[in-house]
Amino acid sequence: MPDDPLNRELASPHERYDARLQRRSSTLLQRRVVEQERASIDEALDQILTDESIAQAAARIVAARRRFIIGSAKSYSYASLLAFDLGVGLSQVTLIDGTVVRGVDVLSDVRSNDLMVAFSFRRYRRDTVDIARRFVEAGGELVAVTDFEDAPLAKLADQSIYVATGSASYVDSPTVVASVLHVLATLTTASSKGARRRLMERDRLNTELGLYVN
Repeated sequence: MPDDPLNRELASPHERYDARLQRRSSTLLQRRVVEQERASIDEALDQILTDESIAQAAARIVAARRRFIIGSAKSYSYASLLAFDLGVGLSQVTLIDGTVVRGVDVLSDVRSNDLMVAFSFRRYRRDTVDIARRFVEAGGELVAVTDFEDAPLAKLADQSIYVATGSASYVDSPTVVASVLHVLATLTTASSKGARRRLMERDRLNTELGLYVN
């Protein structure tokens, strides 16, 4: 999914703030952000219909024995979202959170049928790239969700999903990322043989434990 060249040149939030937010009225800025988001999501959804990388990534995730999800800083939110949605229908889904599950814990026991989904958008966090690289070197499979073909993770991955994050704001947009994750989680869960049983059992337990307001 291609991105705006100007958006790529403005690498840091500080640069984007200076270029886009100063000396603009709230009304104009709101319009610019909304119009950009609308255009981005329309383009992304059209791209998803013709892009096979998401379906291919879903097939790899289903085939794996264990699935590890990682992302740093803002990308940790994306990793958490995917881990939660996948964990509903699949077993052996682990979020590397740096506290309960650390990168070193995973890297010390990588098996050939393990898979990592790694999120990395500019500015690329070194810790995510380093853990992903060591995971691949240890024999694991890597699915990268990133923004550009020359991004650090793209050079390491067995499968890459490219997501445009261009925005009129000082921060890159999460809108398309969330849409791609939604499709990826849906395709993966739909392909999992045990998903229906797990979903039914979760519903039963949720009711039994009274976890939700009726």
